[in-house]
Amino acid sequence: MSTIPAMPGAPLRIVIADDQASVREGLVLLLNGLPDIEVVGAAADGEQALALVAEHQPAAILLDLHMPVLDGIGATRRLASEHPGVAVVVLTTYADDDTVLDALRAGARSYLTKDADRREIARALHAAAAGLAVLDAHVQARLLAAATAPRDSGPPPDGAIPDGLTRREAEILALIARGLTNTEIAGQLFLSNHTVKTHISRIFAKTGSRDRAAAIGYAHRHDIG
Repeated sequence: MSTIPAMPGAPLRIVIADDQASVREGLVLLLNGLPDIEVVGAAADGEQALALVAEHQPAAILLDLHMPVLDGIGATRRLASEHPGVAVVVLTTYADDDTVLDALRAGARSYLTKDADRREIARALHAAAAGLAVLDAHVQARLLAAATAPRDSGPPPDGAIPDGLTRREAEILALIARGLTNTEIAGQLFLSNHTVKTHISRIFAKTGSRDRAAAIGYAHRHDIG
């Protein structure tokens, strides 16, 4: 379904999606106060966001990544498939390189953190609706740092990674095997502590490890590290 084209001089029609009511309502008030933005719907999760997009056919959607029912990454994939004319602008607290890349690969056109002011958000929405990509300065710095950082951990080649571990999970497991703490891993890989903890939980589940010691034993048995 195509979006409704904006008339010359007409405000940009958008949908907002964020599971925190205070944030969602605040964004509606802030952006509706601009003459060039019209908020046509506000959703508390990804499924609601998709329904509102189908109903209102906005030019763009501003959405958080961490939402219930259907998260922002899943919603972005669906939007890219079902409503390719709607520009997706991510507005989230998280700016680690994995999260940014996941969002961009899913189809997001722009990525902002929640310290952006309403003018920056409005500019990103207009630019995205015009087909341009906008990245927050903090996000750009994260991606640049991740791209240029040396990697001295030792995950095996992709084809040799066992038990369904992703390359990132194998990389983190290698660092665990070298004795690094979660904070040290986060610093070396330019990830948030929350992201590292999530990866480690998945590593434990996939490797059948009850704790860090068991994971280190697994890494040694499979030459990871």
